[in-house]
Amino acid sequence: MVLTIAGSDNSAGAGLQADSKTITALGGYALTAVTCIVAEVPGKVSMIQPLRPAIVAEQVRLGFEAFPVAAVKTGMLYSESLIEAVVDALLDATRRLKKKPALVVDPVMVASSGDLLLKPGAVRAYRRSLFPLATLVTPNLSELEVLAGRKVKTLREMEVAGTELADRFQVAFLLKGGHLRGREAVDVLVRPGGAGERFAAPFIRGADPHGTGCTYSAAIATGLAHGKALRESVSEAKIFITRAIERRHRWGRTEILGHSLSAGE
Repeated sequence: MVLTIAGSDNSAGAGLQADSKTITALGGYALTAVTCIVAEVPGKVSMIQPLRPAIVAEQVRLGFEAFPVAAVKTGMLYSESLIEAVVDALLDATRRLKKKPALVVDPVMVASSGDLLLKPGAVRAYRRSLFPLATLVTPNLSELEVLAGRKVKTLREMEVAGTELADRFQVAFLLKGGHLRGREAVDVLVRPGGAGERFAAPFIRGADPHGTGCTYSAAIATGLAHGKALRESVSEAKIFITRAIERRHRWGRTEILGHSLSAGE
């Protein structure tokens, strides 16, 4: 079972809805803890209503109490108080477990539309409290620049910045290079003290990226929940997200990722 702790996207292309569809398509069972209610459609975030930290923490607590959670994925956490509540709830819920569930942190900071999705102080809370618990952190290019504190323009710069973060936090980072806009969408998995490993797929032009980060990280978390190694989980998730983009649904100007792929495809 995979617990996703994230915001609710009414367009169902990102957030909890995208996570749930992805986890289910890959043979997992999706549990959810809602952090925020977001009024959005591809290309526009209109309003964000965060939930009280106490009820977010209670959702996490009850999920672990009632179900055998094998992996956790975090998405939109929005504020320092929500991040700290989630961290405390995870630490409390997993304290007595013999095997800790894998934790994939998608540090949602900026929407594909450019809208900010977190409050001041949240980045510090990510660094201070959540990253040290993670199995994997999956920043896109904009988020990597925020975390690294500098602009990243090339694949090599992306790899160097990610390696520095992996060594600093002693956790693996998957650096997503789709925004570099090359002929290929190249992602790099870096581990503390190790060389980066690249995962490439053809760059699909003209596709709206809304929800791709949510889907990708949820797919990785599902692979880890099935007991697969990190490299295998990333490799299979890369194939899954590429096919989802290729087979995305289109309604006029609106595009939504297709999540009807079975685990065997």
